[in-house]
Amino acid sequence: MIEKQEKVIYIATHAGEDPERASLPFVLGNAALAMDIPATVALQSAGVYLAKKGYIQHVFAAGLPPLKELVENFMELGGKLWVCSPCIKERQIQEDDLIEGAEIMAAAALTQELLEASQALVY
Repeated sequence: MIEKQEKVIYIATHAGEDPERASLPFVLGNAALAMDIPATVALQSAGVYLAKKGYIQHVFAAGLPPLKELVENFMELGGKLWVCSPCIKERQIQEDDLIEGAEIMAAAALTQELLEASQALVY
């Protein structure tokens, strides 16, 4: 039996085309980290653009802090940022195009982490 741990995973599937949905995983991730709950944001589909250097500085959602600030705070607080390997390949994003701290993650590893997480939310 897989033992669940006190940790949460947010799956982000949106980028600049929907700034609010792109930002919310990081808003919630920062809140979890402030509560001493380990948090991970996994970027999939168009969400992988959020890990591309220079991209997030142009993404703003009304009523929320700038995405660049949210991501920087998330990383500084110890959040994990995972990027879907096939998704970046499809979009011709190279590993050295990713922001510092972003980790490439394959499906099996993400699935294992999801099975062990106490909560998972998709945006």
